[in-house]
Amino acid sequence: MSDHYFSADPGSAEKRQPVTVQAWGRELTLDSASGVFARGRLDVGTAVLFREAEPPAGPGTFLDLGCGYGVIACALAHAQPAAAVWAVDVNERALRLCAENASALGITDRLHASLPSDVPDDLTFDQIWSNPPIRIGKPALHELLLRWLPRLAPHGRAVLVVGKNLGADSLQRWITEQGFPCSRIGSAKGFRVLQARYPAGEARGDTSG
Repeated sequence: MSDHYFSADPGSAEKRQPVTVQAWGRELTLDSASGVFARGRLDVGTAVLFREAEPPAGPGTFLDLGCGYGVIACALAHAQPAAAVWAVDVNERALRLCAENASALGITDRLHASLPSDVPDDLTFDQIWSNPPIRIGKPALHELLLRWLPRLAPHGRAVLVVGKNLGADSLQRWITEQGFPCSRIGSAKGFRVLQARYPAGEARGDTSG
């Protein structure tokens, strides 16, 4: 069976390829590899995300959900030098790459590449950024988002880029139905950029209504 980028430990030979990307006015050179999403390139969806969404306006604790080789996580850390960034993936090769890229960029003290199970349970995030793994299927995607969206800090936001032909509009409605008001903040090249927010004025864990 061929490897998928969401495999926990790809069995294919690791063939590396450098990628130079433009992210919010900064040029970053990173290593990518086979068995990891978007080897040798900046995928179109993430490029749209950088172009259509403004970077964080201030410091905080940020999450790159499904980090791959770490392009979003590294861009967040460079955009906000005082930020703490967590980069989460199930693909251990991706996590190794992300950590090595952070080290090469001199941001390893602020960027934590981690398996989901290794993120402290009490940690909340001011912002979550993601090019989510749509191809894992709708049930698994919904489970993923329901695990992490509730970990937004009050008044926090999640920014997601999703292909229109992969269900971006229905996903926007579904996220809103889960209690996280979700709007479209950008659209280009067949991708939607969605922004979901923790409900204003709603206490965490309050189920009254």
